[in-house]
This record gives sequence, structure tokens and C-alpha cells, in this order.
Amino acid sequence: MIKHDTDIIIAGGGLAGATLALALARTLPQLRVTVVETFPLSPEALPDSYQPSYDARSTALAWGSRLIFEELGLWQRLSEHATPIRHIHVSDRGHFGATRLDAADHQQEALGYVADNRWMGLCLMRELLQTSVVWEAPAEVTDMQPLPDGVRVTLGSKNGERELTGQCLVVADGGRSGLREKLGFRVDEQAYDQHALIANVSTSSSHNYTAYERFTDAGPMALLPHGSPRRAGNTAALVWTLDSGALDDLLSLSNEDRCQRLQQRFGWRLGRFTRIGECSHYPLTLKTVDESVRPGVVLVGNAAHTLHPVAGQGFNLALRGLMALVEQFRMATEQQQPLGSLQVLKAYQARHRQDWQQTVRFSDSLIRLFGTHLPVVTTARDAGLMGLDLLPGAKRWFARKAMGLGGRRADIRASGTAITEHNNHE
Repeated sequence: MIKHDTDIIIAGGGLAGATLALALARTLPQLRVTVVETFPLSPEALPDSYQPSYDARSTALAWGSRLIFEELGLWQRLSEHATPIRHIHVSDRGHFGATRLDAADHQQEALGYVADNRWMGLCLMRELLQTSVVWEAPAEVTDMQPLPDGVRVTLGSKNGERELTGQCLVVADGGRSGLREKLGFRVDEQAYDQHALIANVSTSSSHNYTAYERFTDAGPMALLPHGSPRRAGNTAALVWTLDSGALDDLLSLSNEDRCQRLQQRFGWRLGRFTRIGECSHYPLTLKTVDESVRPGVVLVGNAAHTLHPVAGQGFNLALRGLMALVEQFRMATEQQQPLGSLQVLKAYQARHRQDWQQTVRFSDSLIRLFGTHLPVVTTARDAGLMGLDLLPGAKRWFARKAMGLGGRRADIRASGTAITEHNNHE
């Protein structure tokens, strides 16, 4: 076997890349892992304490993702600023259909959580700096050539270019992955012809740890509890779907007028909207890569799939995929197989495919179903929402989807051994 500079090269040190690096360090400490990240990183740059920002962007974590972070030894720290979702309310604006989920009905303390991205990143960095993971930052992978037993990548930085060899390159540089495009992976895109507006909002009534999924004739919106995990507050994380004209119109308004516009679309379940924070927005497109592996290369996270944010499935699906990849690497290591061999990476893809296909279909069909305004369809979906409250089996299935319990999840222990595997297919 060829002697490489490292074993696993991870292109991208965001949430997906950093989580994969930590999982590999916990599970397979004998492997050499190198993360290549465009932003500079040093222990001195990490703050000693974390002060939540009103305008911080956040991620919805399913209950199943909490279980993964527990196995990685990260949850105790992460939970310090993770707001629980104890109730979920799904409704169809202007129609009678609605359903409610309650964590207590499933003997859980929460259905999921909302955590600021910056806090999650800080927790991951603190843990990673205590491992043997090597960081190349600031730098980026600019090119890759396959080798008989691995890959050779070109790293670009302010000091020029140099080469690095490894058994496998993991592309984790996000939904706009330039490396994915350079390597020629085929991306299937379906535009939703809408934009997502992301902001934090203040309300006169407490969120009571309730997440609202509100489907309207202009597109879906979500309001997730945000803020203190110990006291139900008056701040929520908003994901608002708008067409380009409505988005431009909204961005031209004053904060007061934006609140009134949001009030008209969402209603009064959270009382009066009193403030909308800094807004960011981006066009909504379903992006998938059906063949996300090649000899020596695998795509993960948003580089492999980008979903509609309202369904809250994207990062949770990515996290389950990362754990499936770690489990496949563990098995290959035990069998002394090259980690970048097509046989190993194809086996990972097969392991993760059912979860990936089901989650993509669930997310996309949910958006398209509630985007249809034909009377026969609206009547059927409203009856379906009400039916969830009346049929325990259907409601349990929907709850398990929301909680991210399903797929194949490797049970990773901090001792470095993957012990069992759960087969909780939805």
C-alpha cells in the first residue's frame, strides 16, 4: 500500500466537515485526518465565552441528531445554548387542517432543538483542537488527481501551492461547492422559483418552546423557538418563503411594516410581531447528486444535497450520512481495504441511499403538496392533517420524521468503537 501524507482529506471545515473530523477522531483515532478550510483558525482566535447574538443564524437539530452528538461526547456542551422544541404545530393558512405534536406524547424531553451555527462551530472547534486532527487553514483544495491507491490534491494558500496525498478526499465545502463543480459531479437541480428569507423575530407572546410550520398560498414559513434553553422567551427563528417580487417589496419596507406584513401571513399565535432582525435571503433549489462517490472522492453535506429549509431536514440528513460514512471507514479499516476504493465508497452510498431518497422525497413532496391550490388537493391535505391527530400510527410516523429517527445510524462511542447499528427505517 502506498504511504500517503495523510489518510482522510476533508475539503471544508464547516459544520459538516468539522463534525466528520470529530467523529473520525473519536471512532478511528489511528487514522490521520486533515481538514482544509478557507478561513483562518487558531486556538487563540476562539473566544473564552459565548455571547448569543440576536441576529445569529441557527440550525434545527432533530432528536436523532442529539443522540449522535451525545455519542460524539459533544452534546453536554452544545446543550448549554440549544433551545428545545417541545411542541410542533403544523397548519394550512385559510383552511381547517392542522396537527400538533408533543414531546411528552413520545416520552421525550424535546422533539428537537434550535442551536446557533456559531455556537455549534465553537463547540466543535474546542473539541477538535484536543484531537490529532490537522488543520490546513487558510487554504483550499484547488485540484485533485486520482492515484492507484488514493488521491493527490493541490492546496492553494497565500504561500502558494503544494500537494498532499491521502487515501480519500471528502468534499464538504457546501451547497455552492466549487470543488464539486471542478471535479465534474453531475448535479440535478429543481428550482422552486422562490426565495427563503431568514431572520430572527421578537413577539409579544412567549413561544412556549413551540415550532410552527405554516403553509400559505404564497409559500411555507416556519417559526422556531430561539433563545434561552431554560426559560421560554419571545424570540423565534423565521424561515419565510417568498417569490422574488414579494421579497423585493418586503426588503424595501421599514421594520414596522415588515412586522405587519409578517403578521398578515402568519397570524396571531405568537401575539404581535414587534421586531424583525437582520434579514438574509437566497433562492430555493432542490439540488441532489445521485452518484456522489468516485474512486478516492465522496461528497457529503450540502455538497451532496441541498433541501428546502422549511422542512428542517437538510443538516439532520447530512449528519446521519456522516455517521454512515464513518461506519463504512471503520469496516474498511478492519478489513484492511483502501478507504478511497470505489468498493468501499459504493458500499457507503448503498448504506445511506434509502435514508437519503426517503428524506429528499418527504421534504420535496411536502413543499409541492402545500404549494398546490386545486380545491380537491387542499381538501385532501387538510383532511390528512386532521387525520394525523386521529390516527395514532400515522401521527407516530410523522413524529419520527420530525425527530429524525430513522435510516441507518452507527452507534459511535467515544471509546473509538462502533458497537451496533440501528435499522429504524421510516
